[in-house]
Amino acid sequence: MYAFIEGQVCEKAAGSLVLLAAGVGWQISCSNNTLQAAPPQGETMRCYTVLNVREDAMELYGFATKEEKRMFLQLTSVSGVGAKTALGLLGAMPLKDLNLAILLGDVNALSRAPGIGKKTAQRIALELKEKVTQADVSAQADAGAAAPALTDQADHVLEAVEALTALGYSSAEARSAVSRVKDQSDRAEELIRLALRGMAGI
Repeated sequence: MYAFIEGQVCEKAAGSLVLLAAGVGWQISCSNNTLQAAPPQGETMRCYTVLNVREDAMELYGFATKEEKRMFLQLTSVSGVGAKTALGLLGAMPLKDLNLAILLGDVNALSRAPGIGKKTAQRIALELKEKVTQADVSAQADAGAAAPALTDQADHVLEAVEALTALGYSSAEARSAVSRVKDQSDRAEELIRLALRGMAGI
């Protein structure tokens, strides 16, 4: 219903903030990462939002970036993961690390977030691994020029570099990581996995 709300930051509290927009103070639940990204009181912020309507309440959730909003929607699509649990997970680690944990099936990293047990972490890793991978390898506006130094390489190498760039790594980081493992597989998905493991020191 609301794609985003842009307004003046009036209040910042644990787990929520208030934006003044069009004369209305919007109470928005958000992750710790979004709170940290929010500007000081009195300054303007654009908050990407999700309205959750229940029988007994209407709750507005907000995110500093479209990517965090997309991950929130993916997390809440997993059985047993509610909005508050998803916010806790989003606030427990940077979004890049969360994507990495899902792609690698790192149940231990996921279960360190508040309210996430081993079984829930396993469901998240299982149900979202393909979704995250597909989103990361899809063509994005800023990913096309991710690897000018590797333009003479095979399609699967370029696809792996684009995927890492879409995941949030810099072009230099993506090129370097893929170049170290490009001879180990002829499949983009495997190169992505090997490159992520290399960057994680696994």
